Amino acid sequence: MAKPKSAALPTRQQILDFIATSDQPAGKREIARAFNLKGSDKIALKALLKQMGEDGEIESSRGKTLNKAGTVPKVTVLHIVDADEDGNIWAKPESWDASTPPPRLRVIERGKHGALGIGDRVLARTEERGKGHVAHPLKKLAKKAELVLGVLRRDGSRFWLTPVEKKERREFAVSDVGEGEAGDLVLCEVTGRGNTVSARVDAVLGDPFAPRSFSLIAIHKYELPYEFDDAVLDEAKKVAKLALGEREDLTNLPIVAIDPADARDHDDAIWAEADDDPDNAGGWKAIVAIADVSFYVRPDSALDRSARKRGNSVYFPDRVVPMLPEELSADICSLKQDQVRAAMACHLTIAKDGTIKQWRFARARIRVAANIAYEDAQAAIDGTAGRVAADIVEGALKPLWGCWRSLLAAREKRQPLELDLPERQVVLDEKGRITSVAARERLDAHRLVEDYMIAANVAAARALEAKKAPVMYRIHEPPSREKLEALKDYLDTFSIAFTLGQVIRPATFNAIIDKLGESDSRPDIMEQLLRTQMQARYGPERLGHFGLALATYGHFTSPIRRYADLLIHRALVSAYKLGEGGLPAADADKFDEIGEQISRLERRAMEAERETVDRYVAAYLADQVGQVVQCRITGVQPFGFFATVVDFGGDGIVPVSTIGDEYFRYDEKSQQLVGEDSGTSFRQGQKIRLKIVESNPVTGGLRFALPDGERPERQPDDRHDRMRRPKPLHKRGRPANIRHKGKRR
Repeated sequence: MAKPKSAALPTRQQILDFIATSDQPAGKREIARAFNLKGSDKIALKALLKQMGEDGEIESSRGKTLNKAGTVPKVTVLHIVDADEDGNIWAKPESWDASTPPPRLRVIERGKHGALGIGDRVLARTEERGKGHVAHPLKKLAKKAELVLGVLRRDGSRFWLTPVEKKERREFAVSDVGEGEAGDLVLCEVTGRGNTVSARVDAVLGDPFAPRSFSLIAIHKYELPYEFDDAVLDEAKKVAKLALGEREDLTNLPIVAIDPADARDHDDAIWAEADDDPDNAGGWKAIVAIADVSFYVRPDSALDRSARKRGNSVYFPDRVVPMLPEELSADICSLKQDQVRAAMACHLTIAKDGTIKQWRFARARIRVAANIAYEDAQAAIDGTAGRVAADIVEGALKPLWGCWRSLLAAREKRQPLELDLPERQVVLDEKGRITSVAARERLDAHRLVEDYMIAANVAAARALEAKKAPVMYRIHEPPSREKLEALKDYLDTFSIAFTLGQVIRPATFNAIIDKLGESDSRPDIMEQLLRTQMQARYGPERLGHFGLALATYGHFTSPIRRYADLLIHRALVSAYKLGEGGLPAADADKFDEIGEQISRLERRAMEAERETVDRYVAAYLADQVGQVVQCRITGVQPFGFFATVVDFGGDGIVPVSTIGDEYFRYDEKSQQLVGEDSGTSFRQGQKIRLKIVESNPVTGGLRFALPDGERPERQPDDRHDRMRRPKPLHKRGRPANIRHKGKRR
């Protein structure tokens, strides 16, 4: 591509064209050189590239190389993942940080690198061909076996591996079972190509249906580091004995920690009282005390390197994979009743209207007066005696609620996003067996703690900005134009007006929710509103938090379980000269890179947690196979529709081939299947009775069918009438857009 004569900043399209046509990997440096940019123009280019990345136009890969979103770098390392019966070799990028699933590339073999099989790694040149990609191997790299998690199945004298991944439809012949037996959950190395693909048992994990196995599946699938090496454990024991030194003494205050009844750690405690300062009439003084993790976990220590590698703790119904060893996370850094603990105290002065007038941070020692469950705190405030000691209710809880009413008033004024989506709670007995699955009740006690934490997080970010210190912001940007256009099309199917071009605020979405009332479509529309939001992330740019309607925000309140919070603590220690354990300049310079890393690890944790809950729900419903349950359709596709069990949240599919002997036409815009003869429709949001046909706890998948002899009545909705067409002239049978079972879609 020819260089422009002037040094004007290139347009977005010019940048995309340059990346697409460059004969070498293109990064910021190459783009600046191509367009002859220097000095301040290079700073402007960096900002433009960043915005293009946030808008989903480009993505970055290793080495700061830029690619058009959804494309593969021109030269990259590929991992061979499949060798089909037709002799085609398929690969995926070894590193893929985009939000979209990694693409499959067909590998063009020339023979000079030898036959390639599953588990092989190659450095390859890639190119787009049609709607897909192909790869030309440049160099064969050291082999890295493909590890597959699955269950052993015996067929006569042969063993087969059934993968736990829902999307994997094949089974693999097992050449070496080792100590594995039929029914065992195993981790296998899969190698070979074509008809010679086979698996070898690498590790036996036990009974896949036993308590605690469902989280173990997620731990191995997502490669979560769940064990600490000896150096980290030894260091944890050593630092746990550190003397607290000189600190602000807050041990006389009735500070309380309000947490879930099943909390594994307690890293925050709160206190409030009416402010006697006449300049703040009707206002409050409050303290949010957070475990002083930065005092124990020093930069570049074994503990620190381990914590950064993990990024966050991962919480499963049956266990936690902690960011820090239990010596710290569950003991010395956990704010337990009657124990003196090191804390980072955020002192807040709050006005009558809930605005934060002043803040101050100090290292302190505290003694928690009580660890209280949310339900107990709520009951005590509601007047139930005996759940919490009377002196704690009067001296701690009532002032906290009084101050919270001011914080709540400020929250209601700024109108953050109010998506009331239920959280599933899996309750286990002492042996790890499921006793119930239900939506977690949302109490005022939850909102109270949340608003105190938000106040402290805002204060931490503002305090660092006041010192011009680095901040690891929690960033949540407004929805992109593309997402808003998709939302408009979706809402049109419900006759809900949504104007593009208006200034989009959280209140815009709240107004939509308010109009829904208690309609059947409310849960689905709320989920669609959630999907419209951008994914929150960490980074050093002050881009605000759209969902909370805040201009500045940083996570400060959970350093036991989030590395981002630990960085904020260190920055405060350095900025306000609070002692040892501050933020090194080298780390401050890498906030961009560290932010990307911990954001990626957070997404990994969320996926692992969600899948594990799905497996527990499937296990709970396994005893109800054959039963008819109330469901709600959550998605419609040409091949069938997805539904969720209303009371439990388990998700499954109803294949279109099982819902009747007539032709069902799919309308993408209205998201429904409509019977050509009967007009029977299946649409997103519809409530429907379904029979549980299959419930697989290992994959977490469910399969439903219409109850025998039942078919939903024609829906009182004119969307299907707009889709009515003359009957097709072709013969009745499976529609052309539906493939046979067992084939990949």
